[in-house]
Amino acid sequence: MAAIRTQREIRQRAPWWLFGLLLLNFGLMTYDARDDATKQRKLRSIASSLTYPIQQGASSTGNWIGGLFGNIGELRRASTENQQLHRQIDQMQAELRDTRERAAEAERLEKLFKLNEKSAYQTVVARVIARDPSMWFDSVTIDKGRWAGVEVNMPVVTTGGIVGRVVSTSPWSAQVMLVTDEKSGAGAIVGQLGQSTAMGSVKGMGENGLLEMRYVSGMEKVQLGDSVTTTGQDAIYPQGYTVGEVVEVKPGSATQAQVIHIRPGAGLERLKEVAVLMYHAPQRTESDQALPNVEKKTNKQ
Repeated sequence: MAAIRTQREIRQRAPWWLFGLLLLNFGLMTYDARDDATKQRKLRSIASSLTYPIQQGASSTGNWIGGLFGNIGELRRASTENQQLHRQIDQMQAELRDTRERAAEAERLEKLFKLNEKSAYQTVVARVIARDPSMWFDSVTIDKGRWAGVEVNMPVVTTGGIVGRVVSTSPWSAQVMLVTDEKSGAGAIVGQLGQSTAMGSVKGMGENGLLEMRYVSGMEKVQLGDSVTTTGQDAIYPQGYTVGEVVEVKPGSATQAQVIHIRPGAGLERLKEVAVLMYHAPQRTESDQALPNVEKKTNKQ
């Protein structure tokens, strides 16, 4: 019975074995089959064709991811380089500002030294080291004092005009009252001494930064833009130095003086360097003769 069952099983399985052998043979033939043109196994070609879309997709995804990280890296490098460039630009701009400031300072000092050459008086060039805290800086402190020969009442000027006068000194510094101070004053003339008769006195007006010229006759012709210079009759400033420019005129009459406002020419709001004139006003000599009645009046006093 066992032998009969075995033969029956063999007959039943024989077709499957035959199909398996045929499939194996087909596989071997397919594996060994080659393309006539390329001599490449067709199975490999089919497998390559089937896997190509997957490989292509994987390659594209990899390239995209690599490109993304590469771009992020490039952006970081570009940001770092941009920051470095900004720092370099800021540094260069700071150096350029310093260079311009030094050049401007050198130019101002050169003009002051030239003023010394042209002036009839010896000058001491000084830097402004402090300012009065008020709006228009009615006084400034300079870095030259008694050790440099600076004395009280000496006039202070720039190439633009008069600045003020020295009111106090220390061995190494001095305080200068500006002409805009209400307590300051100077003898002045509209135009040039000897060419004009519009004489008066100049007084500071305080916080508005202007000067007021008084006692100019209403009969004198004064126009906007006229230059005002010192007369040398105030025992502070020598004659011929610029005071400023007329910016406002209120006409007077034969009996009423004009009201004249002047903008200082020295640029007081931006003072950085000044020149102190080694100037002492000439001493007034006492007269040795007088009328008899005057003499008697003096004796009674």
